[in-house]
Amino acid sequence: MTSSAAELVSQIHAYYPDADPKPIEDAVEFAKVKHEGQVRSSGEPYYTHPLEVAGILADMKMDPATIITAILHDTLEDTNTTYEEIEKKFSPEVASLVNGVSKLTKIESQTVEGKQAENFRKLLLAMSEDIRVLLVKLADRLHNMRTLHHIAKPEKRFRISRETLDIYAPLAERVGLHKIKEDLEDLAFSYLNSEARDSITNRLSFLRQEGSDLVNMVIRELTSLIHGAGINGQVTGREKTRYSIWKKMQRKNVSFEQLSDIMAFRIVVDTVAECYHALGVVHSQYSVVPGRFKDYISTPKPNGYRSIHTTVIGPENQRIEIQIRTHEMHAEADLGVAAHWAYKQTDVKSAINEAKKYRWMRELLDILEQDQRPEDFWENTKLELFQEQVFAFTPKGDLFELPTGSTPIDFAYAIHSDVGNRCIGAKINGRIAPLNTKLQNGDQVEIVTAKTQNPSPTWERFVVTGKARSHIRRFIRQQQRSEYMILGKAMLQKVFKTEGYEFTEKAVSGIVDQYRECENADDIYSGIGSGNIVARDVFRSIFPAHKSDQEQKVINPEDIPTIKTAQNQPRSGKLQPMPIKGLIPGMAVHFARCCHPLPGDRIVGIVTTGKGVTVHTIDCETLEQFADTPERWIDVSWGEGQNNPENRVGRLMVTIANTPGALGTISTVIGKSGGNITNLKITSRSVDFWDMYLDVSVNDTKHLNNIVAALRATPQVVSVERARGR
Repeated sequence: MTSSAAELVSQIHAYYPDADPKPIEDAVEFAKVKHEGQVRSSGEPYYTHPLEVAGILADMKMDPATIITAILHDTLEDTNTTYEEIEKKFSPEVASLVNGVSKLTKIESQTVEGKQAENFRKLLLAMSEDIRVLLVKLADRLHNMRTLHHIAKPEKRFRISRETLDIYAPLAERVGLHKIKEDLEDLAFSYLNSEARDSITNRLSFLRQEGSDLVNMVIRELTSLIHGAGINGQVTGREKTRYSIWKKMQRKNVSFEQLSDIMAFRIVVDTVAECYHALGVVHSQYSVVPGRFKDYISTPKPNGYRSIHTTVIGPENQRIEIQIRTHEMHAEADLGVAAHWAYKQTDVKSAINEAKKYRWMRELLDILEQDQRPEDFWENTKLELFQEQVFAFTPKGDLFELPTGSTPIDFAYAIHSDVGNRCIGAKINGRIAPLNTKLQNGDQVEIVTAKTQNPSPTWERFVVTGKARSHIRRFIRQQQRSEYMILGKAMLQKVFKTEGYEFTEKAVSGIVDQYRECENADDIYSGIGSGNIVARDVFRSIFPAHKSDQEQKVINPEDIPTIKTAQNQPRSGKLQPMPIKGLIPGMAVHFARCCHPLPGDRIVGIVTTGKGVTVHTIDCETLEQFADTPERWIDVSWGEGQNNPENRVGRLMVTIANTPGALGTISTVIGKSGGNITNLKITSRSVDFWDMYLDVSVNDTKHLNNIVAALRATPQVVSVERARGR
């Protein structure tokens, strides 16, 4: 524990003899004065906390500016200290670092997730300028976790532990602070699942007593093996952490007894060449476990971690994991980014190589720019951080590290956001593959793009990187709002025309103040299009004295065609139905799955709150549910030029004879007619006949009717009808 300025200065002088003690002593005194009267949950004076944080950083051999930042890190947030005061008394460097570590003092978002996200936004921006901000924040979080037991409320302890596990432990791993990462995980684990942690602790204690001789024997045998090969190296044994054991049990769905690599043995040598020499010696002596070899020296992890990992069947037929690395790699594995500073390096090439390790930080910044809602940013940040890695290559050999389970879409966005937005296909190892294919280590991925392509809303279902998801969501948000505005404006114009008035933008802008959620006319149009605002209510707000003789109380489903005509009949002339051509399916307009409307069908729209308009065929049985809500009905048409390059699905009800090859025959008939079966469901089977639903991708009703005619001419087909209202 660091309890005084003198002890802290002594710690720093142990690794930095030339450090001036006065600024550090001044910082400690400044913190004492500013935090006067403040106490922690433990009852200790508050200034002891920043002093302990500074001690953690001194153990990491950090520079004096970082130590002073740690001492002052809560002064901006919790006292009357100003930025200018720190800048004047200490330095602009320290003031900037302290400001980066401080939380936002005014947060508009009221949700816990929103507050977390806003705080993390600021931390991310600050650490992108200077990584030391993150190191202070991690040390701060580590000391807070060590003293978390003093907090009385269990739910607060749980929330802080969850946040630590979701964000701060992965961040510590990303900058290579392995020891801090393990400490944060273990402390959070003790609050999130104390029973599991205690159980693993007890089993590890038993194993230590039972297997201590085996561990020592393995160390002796490995030492003898490498020394006999002329390699000067040290062998140590390390027990895996309780949390990593728990994660492995969860991931592999196995019990503690089934885990065979609780212990990891480490061989530390002098040079990279000796790493590979030692690997060859080990592999020639013991049988290798397939699929358990990883070379992080030739391909370092995103945080710069370098080592060789292998698993072998070692002494006494025990499965053991061995890590082989140099002394320099070993130091970096514990201290990570703290072991060598990018901002102190003058060599340009070294600086570029250093920056490559933190591409993940640029990815997070990109997510920050895309996500408007704090909660989305928080979710996508966790997606980006909390993942194991898979490595894939471009055809030119450029390497990209991605989360396990990533798809070609994730890979495309990793290359560049424009590549992701324009992606239409992918080749994996030279072969065309679906865009939802999960990438494997070593895959070569070629992305095919088109200038006219846009992100598909369906991509969000299978992408796993935060960057990909944030870009897709942003496009959907922007496009959906645009679609809602187009639809809403058309719906309002329709009401104006129905009631015999000329539509003007000025009239709509004049009643914006009556809608609390709206700032301008576009917001009103968007609200109408999304179904959150009723177009006729907006019309009444503009013309409160108008009495409509066109409104219907109740709609009788049996009279839909005639009522639709009557309902939309203008005071003079004929009013055309509102066209939906140009609106993207799945945005403001949705096609009902109960009746599968196709271009050429007579259709009607039902406004659904928050979703826009759902289009049904005029004879769909589902429409009966909306008979008593006439305000939700709108008269729609396919628009000019019904031919659409995007196929739609028509559903057929087919009965076929149960004969060999019958399914193949109807599949061939549909294919030759230009259709494509997208789904098949058998509803009834007997000895002689099968009843089924067939979903067929077609251009329009004419195309579907041609397919129906072709099927009816097929001997194996007993009957075929278009399925409606199902």
